[in-house]
Amino acid sequence: MLIRIYNTLLRILYPLVIKPYIEKRKKNGKEDIKRFNERIGRPSKPRPEGKLIWMHGASVGESISMLPLIQKLLETYSDAHIMVTTGTTTSAEIMAKRLPERAFHQYLPIENPTFATRFIKHWRPDIALWFESEFWPSTLSCIKRKNIPLILVNGRISNKSFKRWQQFEFAIKEILDCFTLCLGQSDQDEYRLRVLGAKNTLCLGNLKYAGLPLPVDEEKKKEIAEQIGNRTTWLVSSTHEDEEFRIGKFLKDLEKKIPNVLTFIAPRHPHRGIEIKERLQKELGLKVALRSAGEKITNDTNVYIADTIGELGIWYELFDLVFIGGSLIPHGGQNFMEPSRCRDAVIVGPHMHNFTDAVNRAKKADGVIQVNDVIDLMAMVENLLTNPELLDAKQSLAYNWAYGEAKVLDGIVEKIQCYLD
Repeated sequence: MLIRIYNTLLRILYPLVIKPYIEKRKKNGKEDIKRFNERIGRPSKPRPEGKLIWMHGASVGESISMLPLIQKLLETYSDAHIMVTTGTTTSAEIMAKRLPERAFHQYLPIENPTFATRFIKHWRPDIALWFESEFWPSTLSCIKRKNIPLILVNGRISNKSFKRWQQFEFAIKEILDCFTLCLGQSDQDEYRLRVLGAKNTLCLGNLKYAGLPLPVDEEKKKEIAEQIGNRTTWLVSSTHEDEEFRIGKFLKDLEKKIPNVLTFIAPRHPHRGIEIKERLQKELGLKVALRSAGEKITNDTNVYIADTIGELGIWYELFDLVFIGGSLIPHGGQNFMEPSRCRDAVIVGPHMHNFTDAVNRAKKADGVIQVNDVIDLMAMVENLLTNPELLDAKQSLAYNWAYGEAKVLDGIVEKIQCYLD
């Protein structure tokens, strides 16, 4: 009943409120003008023959987490095609580069029953896989009305969302009733989905643990390795503002204990590269090289800033020890599973609340090292870089944990097969 009322309101409000808002997004470059018809349910290509699997993720993170599942499903069903929908231009660009053969991207229609019906009538998917936590009631109810199996994959309900939805239990229960199966990414998420009204719930693990290897340009990797030579190195990855400076203050002390040590920094937002270089040089007197400026590593380089996009795989393969940023400050951390899969010893800071379940599981397997602050971090870095046997042991533990967690992919595929076959 609530979704019917919601759909009626959408029809009324679209020309008055939603359409002007969309026009504003177009002017600001947030909508793909050339493919805007997709946003009103008018697809840009014909439906392929055979099985069609529809996957939807809100943005970049969700769409990247789909890639291992896409690969596995295409291997399992040789006659199937996969349609990935997202709502942002950035995710569309990334998917265009990374989707394999027999997989393609479309924009998700704007939330409106007319657009959703038109979209589904054209594509006639055999199954719909919804990722994480973006719930569009009109679209979801349309999928249900067409009797298309709908599975929530890697479902996530944050603490904040859980408390908010509990105040509107009658609404979330009707939304979750659209799903045939809800797969929580952790036991806690599965519990919250069940409490909120999902009828069929399960936890098989977090799909992000099964990520595909990051792309690596072997020529660039070789070039950097030659510049490094036999120097002792470590990587500071995915840092946010102020983390580089906090670590930089201790680098001269580290060099006294480990002569000629070289620190690589790959900031989360590469456009900050120049700003980071200037601060480390002016305030700390460090000699810094900037990758985006084409600067080379010399014998007196203390810090090399890898301020580029799409090269993280090179750094994870080159180095044995990685610190993951976003965790010295209360940001919540960044993906620490990727370097683990590359057999790197991984250190994280105290603030990893975006990955609570993953960190707890990794710590239980001794697959990640968590430090309290930057002083602890630098002491741990010194200990590992001066103790090759300990470093090798930590690398093995991180890899073994990551490899074991990747089995979640097989479990999810098995569940999908139950409905697709």
